[in-house]
Amino acid sequence: MKLKIIAALIVFVVLGFTLVISKHSSSNNDMVELLEFINRKNTNILNPFNAEPKIAYLDSFVKANPSAANRELLSIKGSLLLEVGKEQEAVKQYEMIMNHLDFMTTDEVLNNAGIAYMRLGERSNCMLNHTGSSCIFPIKDDGVHVIKTGSTKAIEIYKTLLKINPNDLESRWLINIAYMTLGQYPHDVPADVLIPGLNNTRATDIKPFRDVAKSLGLNVNGRAGGVVVDDFNNDGYLDIITSAWDLGDPMHYFENNKNGTFSDVTAHANLTGITGGLNIQQTDYNNDGNIDLFILRGAWLDKGFGDQPSSLLRNNGDGTFTDVTKQSGLLYFHPTQAATWADFNNDGWLDVFIGTESSNNNNINTSRSFCMLYINNHDGTFTNVAKASHCDISAFVKGVTSADYNNDGWTDIFISTMNGKKYLLKNKGRVSGAIDFEDVTAAAGIANNTERTFTTWFYDYNNDGWQDIIVCDYKFEHALSYYTAAEALGSPVPNAGNVFLYRNNHDGKFTDVTKEAGLDKVVYSMGANFGDIDNDGYPDMYFGTGNPDFRSLIPNKFFKNINGKKFDDITTASHMGNLQKGHGVAFADLRNNGRQDVFAEMGGAYIGDSYSSSLYLNPNDNNNNWISLKLEGVKANKAAIGSHIKLTFTENGIKRSVYKDVNSGGSFGSSPLKQEMGIGKATVIDEVEIKWAGSGAIQRFKNVLPNQFLQITEGNNQYKVNKLAKLTFIDKQSPLCMPINAKLK
Repeated sequence: MKLKIIAALIVFVVLGFTLVISKHSSSNNDMVELLEFINRKNTNILNPFNAEPKIAYLDSFVKANPSAANRELLSIKGSLLLEVGKEQEAVKQYEMIMNHLDFMTTDEVLNNAGIAYMRLGERSNCMLNHTGSSCIFPIKDDGVHVIKTGSTKAIEIYKTLLKINPNDLESRWLINIAYMTLGQYPHDVPADVLIPGLNNTRATDIKPFRDVAKSLGLNVNGRAGGVVVDDFNNDGYLDIITSAWDLGDPMHYFENNKNGTFSDVTAHANLTGITGGLNIQQTDYNNDGNIDLFILRGAWLDKGFGDQPSSLLRNNGDGTFTDVTKQSGLLYFHPTQAATWADFNNDGWLDVFIGTESSNNNNINTSRSFCMLYINNHDGTFTNVAKASHCDISAFVKGVTSADYNNDGWTDIFISTMNGKKYLLKNKGRVSGAIDFEDVTAAAGIANNTERTFTTWFYDYNNDGWQDIIVCDYKFEHALSYYTAAEALGSPVPNAGNVFLYRNNHDGKFTDVTKEAGLDKVVYSMGANFGDIDNDGYPDMYFGTGNPDFRSLIPNKFFKNINGKKFDDITTASHMGNLQKGHGVAFADLRNNGRQDVFAEMGGAYIGDSYSSSLYLNPNDNNNNWISLKLEGVKANKAAIGSHIKLTFTENGIKRSVYKDVNSGGSFGSSPLKQEMGIGKATVIDEVEIKWAGSGAIQRFKNVLPNQFLQITEGNNQYKVNKLAKLTFIDKQSPLCMPINAKLK
């Protein structure tokens, strides 16, 4: 009852504040004040991810009752100190327990002490003395810890735990990682706890990427969040905008200086104070040719703490953004990180479907909410028609994606939930004048998957012209180190963290090809995206992994698409298996050389689990060719989102096609709307075919030369070639501003 009253009060005061700002037009100041107001209210001892009030309460309680300072209270405080990033103080708490004659040291205390020492080692080395190899699995070279205290102490703890319980897979994984951080794996790892083969690299033609974010000043230290890589000022060069999930976490806008460097222009862009956002997406909601932003907030937070507004930020075309959430009709208070922008009614304007986190049929204590479908009114405003359109799903939604899966000209929706149920909603078009959806999950053959899932997207992984579905398992009963250790020891837990791949059968049905595609692996994706790192025309996938547990110290995963038939795990070969929590991911040709680099937003849920973002530089130059297409709709929406691209070419005497829809890619991370597509060894593209979203008009261009940046406008039979300079990234950390590319050779 007490929790319900507090939740009701939070909702009351938020709604009260909404009434205040509704008296005048919404602005950035209104949203900033609202976010600050909610943030203050969320600084509450009942907030599961807000440890500071809990520490203050414990301290005041012990001060008033000195005799109450027992093992349990000291252990609780130690875990809370870890959550706020005070690892040294947390270690002292556990040492006090272990050295106190009156306190019995339990397995729980040892487990907490072990991870506290691990985090101390990571803070001292990976964060304060960060290198391009920090926390990259398997740890080697300049990723090996210089300050060895944390990992050395952790090893002592895990040895004790494994003597007590040799089957403790979490401790077994972590002790192997600790030895790795000291440069002592595998030779110094005791035989009875060794997990062999963790540093094996299979033969592959993929060269190792390198994290250059610090050198470019892009290494934002933050919590889990989103990223959009796109051209926000229409100069042809790609910029980077990031967010993080807590309302105390700022956004960052890095403008491309067109000379191999980036500048943080957050304040100039009027984004100061626009905080929070576990996910951000780009759109062009008003068809003015300027890329706008949509920020999604409140995900994972229960007890009413997730009742936060999302934000629609209008790009003013002059380097600044204005919050237009209220005036657009998109001001709501529901926890979400999942949305998809598409022209659902084929009127040439982008609409948005939003998945919310509802407690319906779920053990997580959140309020009941429903998915929303906001149809664009063409005047800067939207109207929610979800109920009338039969898509007002109530579930704990963690991912939504959209595409025309049945090639009937209408954009459909797929929904991933933590309830276990999936929803494939077929767009029936305008029925009696209004847009309408039908749940065809069972008929499509997807309903028998009852796993809790998270990351999801549509794409054509096998280039047959039909959109397939990726959806990632996210059920867990242990820290994720347990499942990773079990897999490494040859006894994987069935379906634990798998990436489920559903191949489109061209008849409205899908087939689960997860195993034959080689994706029945432990991943546990929190954010991911796809791109083509070697320009062979087949989309590869990079997954940010983790969960809030500090012991979930597992690598991000990278899978290479092999001719649309299977995926190879290239995590180790690519040197991109970051052990820290991964979230938003974007593939983008940031250097204008035809090779996609990968930006990854890193960090977990707690302040103490924050980490630096990564920009992985793609060194792979296999002489494959490519084309970059920026589409501009006329009857279609201006950003051309949802338009279908088909490239047909002859490679090594064999004619084939590559297909891609215009979108930002995966789930939690947004690649550019400019589509970057590989064509292998082909020296000419026989035909570029575009089927424009909404209008359905088809345009074709013959005999197009590759390795160009083309701009195509709907209805114009002459494309424009954009001349962009190839960029050599400059190391801002170097006194001589040495080119990063030269340093990597």
